[in-house]
Amino acid sequence: MIAFVRGKVAGLTLSSAVVEVGGVGLELMCTPGTLAGLRTGQEATLPTSMVVREDSLTLFGFADEDEKTIFELVQTASGVGPKLAQAIVAVLSPDGVRTAIAGEDVKTLTKVPGIGQKGAQRIILELKDRIGAPVGAGGRQPVAAAAEPWRDQVLQGLTGLGYNAKDAEKAVEAVADEAASGVPNVSALLRSALRALAR
Repeated sequence: MIAFVRGKVAGLTLSSAVVEVGGVGLELMCTPGTLAGLRTGQEATLPTSMVVREDSLTLFGFADEDEKTIFELVQTASGVGPKLAQAIVAVLSPDGVRTAIAGEDVKTLTKVPGIGQKGAQRIILELKDRIGAPVGAGGRQPVAAAAEPWRDQVLQGLTGLGYNAKDAEKAVEAVADEAASGVPNVSALLRSALRALAR
């Protein structure tokens, strides 16, 4: 398996980064938070997790080893595939996930698009004994920060694509009503924000 990828960032999209390794461009599926830390033309080292399916090989890239560990662990819960696992680490920090599961916080887990009440309860039940304690400052911060995690993600996504912070913040405000209408879908909001910037 491919444990990490190091190379020059050859390109960035809304959901992935292409990293050139030995003359080969590897596409890594990444969260907006991870993409925001990358710049085209700069060197990057990303821990990776490879998901093998009958019809595809998909490489997921992460900001750090902790994010990768949580991504792989949550997939051991029934009903959690790689796409949902990526959404979990996109919406909640690794410690946010640990805190939510250890504290049986269904409400925080249901902030992740694709996780309902029953799904959250199942994840808590199956991972509670294996998730471990939060490693950060008491583990309380991430849950508070998750009040409106979509804002940070859309902002990071836009700045990662080269927009300045001021324009990005205006675009985030422009899509705030759309986010309030239900469970925020970060990629849909990012697309709406890009449309707002294009006007």
